[in-house]
Amino acid sequence: MKKYIFMLAVALSITLNVAAQKFENLALTPPMGWNSWNTFACDISEKTVKDMADLFIELGLDKVGFEYIVIDDGWMLKERDKQGNLVPDPKKFPNGMKAVADYVHSKGLKFGIYNCCGSQTCGGYPGGRGHEYQDALLYASYGIDYLKYDWCNTGKMYAPEAYKTMRDALYTAGRPVVFSICEWGDNQPWEWGAEIGHLWRTTGDIYCCYDCEYVVKKGEPDQWSAWGVWPILRMRKDIRKYAGPGHWNDPDMLEIGKCLSAAEDRSHFALWCLSAAPLILGNDLRTCTEETKKLITNKELIEVDQDKLGIQGFEYQFKDSISIWVKPLENDSWAVGFVNTSKDEKVLNFDFKANVIVDKDFNKTLDANKTEYVIRDLFEHKDLKTTTKKPVTAKIASHDIFMVRLTKK
Repeated sequence: MKKYIFMLAVALSITLNVAAQKFENLALTPPMGWNSWNTFACDISEKTVKDMADLFIELGLDKVGFEYIVIDDGWMLKERDKQGNLVPDPKKFPNGMKAVADYVHSKGLKFGIYNCCGSQTCGGYPGGRGHEYQDALLYASYGIDYLKYDWCNTGKMYAPEAYKTMRDALYTAGRPVVFSICEWGDNQPWEWGAEIGHLWRTTGDIYCCYDCEYVVKKGEPDQWSAWGVWPILRMRKDIRKYAGPGHWNDPDMLEIGKCLSAAEDRSHFALWCLSAAPLILGNDLRTCTEETKKLITNKELIEVDQDKLGIQGFEYQFKDSISIWVKPLENDSWAVGFVNTSKDEKVLNFDFKANVIVDKDFNKTLDANKTEYVIRDLFEHKDLKTTTKKPVTAKIASHDIFMVRLTKK
């Protein structure tokens, strides 16, 4: 089987005459799922993946839209076999990768895997460079539905062409795959990613903190930084216009349920929803608290993220430590989040009629003087008032968010 995959890959890469492309009609809303890296790094196993699949069902994650279970770095042996194929680590995955994929699929979920453009992955395992068509066929034989493709050990490779090669290989293998471009925003993937992948990382890695920079040194003078929730969200300006159905800006995976306060978790999740970001959990679902479960299964927040209009939100105003984020939705509805970035409680007093909000990128206007909206609290799940009444008031704890949806009356 392995020899057959190798020979077929060689033949396809030499004789391919079909104009390859990315798979269309996938990720029409931001992908939702779970990835192993944030909690387990390379310490993953068949049992862990099966446990997560079981918990998707037990926690009801599948019912609110979470569907992908993605294995990150460290799933294979340190060397390819004699035919050049990747080999799942038999200690971690004794029944092979297809058995794991079959188990995930048996739960009605989808299965994802990881590799890298370079000669080695970030964890030092075999990368995909020079093996793209061979690897794509192997992934198809496993039954994968999602590929996260990293950018370590790439030397002087040209990112758009490197990712295009893997895109073409996946398309040639014939199994529809959501292709996640993970080159950290270094080469402006929002400018070229839409024709190649379904989502692209916009920054370096997220770090489990609210507002920090964590410098990771890999030997002087080489170093790189990971970032907390707040800085990573605001790091890129003017790229929201590149995102939409089938091609999303990706500010990295969620750190919810790991190290943040409950208020910070709420802000993190709600801001990712306002940003039309992929919602990829990274916590250990086996220790998921009721509070975390309630947050990540909040249908009204998720509906904001999954809105079919597919417009990424933006920061409308920053005043007195309160950051206001708005997102146009279908049917002339809007989602609005008020984030308290300070260390002290803040009292919100916001008059929608006094704030005409214009989205210049997508030609949308929120004008409460012309349209009356019902204001709904998306955490308390209740209607508050309409925009013709008095200004909206709320007490917002430190690093917390007050989030509402405005629907035409």
